[in-house]
Amino acid sequence: MKNFKEKKNYLFLILVALIGCVLWFSPHPEGMNLSAWRLFSIFTATIIGIVLKPLPMSVITLISLTVTIATGVLSVPQAFSGFSNEIVWLVVFAFFISRGFISTGLGKRMAYKIMSLVGKSSLGLGYGLVAADLFLAPAIPSITARAGGIVFPILKALTEVFTGKSHDPKMGIFLTITAFQGMAITSAMFLTSMAGNPMIAKLAYNQGVEITWSSWAIAAIVPGLISLAVIPYVLYRLISPVIKKTPHAREMAEERLADMGAMKPKEWIVLSTFFLLITLWIIGPFIHLSATTAAMIGLTIFFLTGIIEWTSILEEKTAWDTFIWFSILVTLATFLYELGFTTWFSQWVVGQTQGFNWILGFSIVSLLYFYSHYFFASSVAHICAMYAPFLIVAIALGTPPELAALTLAFYSSLFGGLTHYSSGPAPIFFGMGLVPISLWWKMGAIVGSINVVIWMVFGGLWWKILGLW
Repeated sequence: MKNFKEKKNYLFLILVALIGCVLWFSPHPEGMNLSAWRLFSIFTATIIGIVLKPLPMSVITLISLTVTIATGVLSVPQAFSGFSNEIVWLVVFAFFISRGFISTGLGKRMAYKIMSLVGKSSLGLGYGLVAADLFLAPAIPSITARAGGIVFPILKALTEVFTGKSHDPKMGIFLTITAFQGMAITSAMFLTSMAGNPMIAKLAYNQGVEITWSSWAIAAIVPGLISLAVIPYVLYRLISPVIKKTPHAREMAEERLADMGAMKPKEWIVLSTFFLLITLWIIGPFIHLSATTAAMIGLTIFFLTGIIEWTSILEEKTAWDTFIWFSILVTLATFLYELGFTTWFSQWVVGQTQGFNWILGFSIVSLLYFYSHYFFASSVAHICAMYAPFLIVAIALGTPPELAALTLAFYSSLFGGLTHYSSGPAPIFFGMGLVPISLWWKMGAIVGSINVVIWMVFGGLWWKILGLW
């Protein structure tokens, strides 16, 4: 099995290299300069490599960066410019801050507290899982970290209680899918709730659209809350667990809270810092304080109070791994713009779509963007490959730029609920073995379509009120 996997990875690596070489030596389109075309060939090969995964994502991107320097497409200062990008550091700092929630136990305490309040019924339990994730989402940018470190242990304990002792498989299915679909929605609601969101902000900025933490949250709050209210109920009706009342869940949560005891001083510090960060992210644009600076303030408080130590920062492998591939992808995407590729693409799109009504055209574009995620195993890979081109298309059709940028941004998280491989939490929750793959896909398609309608209709009305169109 290991040899087969290694051979497959080598074949994928060769395929990626061949695709890059074919594009590199192909004639570049009229009106585009050679450097832009060559960077596009490297970028395309990089995205295909990320999707096929013959090597870890950071290794793929490092190889790509090496090629850009060795071939003279980018200079060394240009190639490493992404490592000083403010948005990249915001993601890294947010990962470090999230460690405080996990290490002090505050994250679990919050989740158990919500369970104790709303866990009297199976439906309330589903809402409780969603509410716990919603509360944590602004401060923990990795949905995989939230899923694996906080939500999954609680979900597993609950499913063992109700599926094991009460023999209700549907209960486990309901809780698993509800938690999973809830995370796709909460990840769409905040700039800092999914690792790919800050990248979107950077790609949108390249097209002249500035997205702040507060503008993202304000635009997402109404459709997001509607989705969070509707989806658990829809799943409850579709799956229909046998157990309707769940006093055991409330008892379990209260027992776990009792075992944890009163809140520790460090938990109070983390909670206070959490509210401080939310406040700074909201008022930041008005006091000229960037989201990254606010995150640094929170991190500094954690260091000074002993919430986290430098050794734990060095051990935060996911953060440093994200720092590498995120920085490089930001660099490649930025210079595709600066070398003129996106300008050329925009002009080409304008020529192809003249005469389209922007509302109809953008509806088609956004739906294609959403449902094309069936072909991706990574939200970040999808964003890197398609967000900027589809945003350019939308703007070329006459769609108000901020409306286009935010709508595609929200869909970039919502499509993470489509399949059992579509986002970080997917393999974690699917790996529990409680949900058949056919049911997982069926629920993903239904929930995905409902979310699209909610965010198009109710979101569209809310965005009209906000003046986005």
